[in-house]
Amino acid sequence: MKSIPNNPASTCSPFARNGGIQPSAAAERQNAAQTPPSEAVPVGLRSSGRPKAGRTSITKRVKTTLATALLTGLTTVLYAAPPTITARVEPDSIGIGDRFDVVIDVDRDLVQVVEFPTFNPPPQSGLEVVESHPVDTLRRDGRHLSLRKRYTLAAFEEGNLGLGRAQVLYLDKNITDTLYTADTLRLQVGTFQIDSTSHTIYDIKAQRTLPFRYGEISGYVLWSLLGLIVLGGAIYAGRRLMARYARKVRDIFRPAPPLPPHIAAIQALETLHNQKLWQSGRHKQYYSGLTDILRTYLADRYGFGAMEMTSDEILAAVRRYDLPQKCVMDLQAILRDADLVKFAKARPEGTTNEDNYLNAYYFVEETKVAEAEEETEEQEPAKN
Repeated sequence: MKSIPNNPASTCSPFARNGGIQPSAAAERQNAAQTPPSEAVPVGLRSSGRPKAGRTSITKRVKTTLATALLTGLTTVLYAAPPTITARVEPDSIGIGDRFDVVIDVDRDLVQVVEFPTFNPPPQSGLEVVESHPVDTLRRDGRHLSLRKRYTLAAFEEGNLGLGRAQVLYLDKNITDTLYTADTLRLQVGTFQIDSTSHTIYDIKAQRTLPFRYGEISGYVLWSLLGLIVLGGAIYAGRRLMARYARKVRDIFRPAPPLPPHIAAIQALETLHNQKLWQSGRHKQYYSGLTDILRTYLADRYGFGAMEMTSDEILAAVRRYDLPQKCVMDLQAILRDADLVKFAKARPEGTTNEDNYLNAYYFVEETKVAEAEEETEEQEPAKN
């Protein structure tokens, strides 16, 4: 970066004579034109007017000096000094395979921008980047800023390694430059020295065959016998318990036996009656449920497919069994009213609906399987 020189004589070197700045011919003509008539000098006495031209030259010299100083100050403000960069290796001597840090410190102005490098060492260099730490701000003093970048690397080649000069990219307005450190970074990598003179290297020894000893497996044998005894005792106790409580255990997992047809039908009829379907105007749902309950009961009780039969087919099948005539007539009335409701959209009266429910209930009660009552005689204990 070049600075403007402070010496005004250097900027006006084409006109410098005898170590000073002299006025030009144009300046003399201008001064003669501005001289009033009363002060006009004869031609023969013009040589006496030179001191006045000398005063004009001194004034211009002062102005030039002030302008140069002002430009130099502006240049110093506008173009700040470039950042300074220092780098070091911590530690500078390691063993092979160990890690070390490369630390780069940059002092820069607040408006300047620096970019730290990215390490990509080639495989043959014996270096490996372990971690690139983030940039850390060490100090901020007004416009002055101190930054630090740390890289952790590992070395796998012995010797005195030269890492080169650390560098950063520098950006400032129209300036783009790469800054380097003054010295080259070096690292001393040592290795382990094998003393082959005092230590002899032997071959691998052959495998030895040792005699068998019972003490080596005595623990395994004892624990195995103890495990067999415990297992046998558990099996014996389990068999005794199963023989005593097997029936109770099986009853826990045994599914409940199905209900007799008449009990299932009675429970279904009570559930249907509690729903109060016909009271809410749903006559079709009421008679559909009533006839389905009777069909299911007849299929389970007598064993014919009442669910797939029409009303006339059901009545013809029922007449083959020895049923009371009243039961057959009640079943016929229920089926007839149900057909009228389902197919003719009839709406029977409330008394008719209740009568059909009661007739279905008594039909099931009258046709259920007769339960044989076994009488047991109580024996009185013998008296001594």
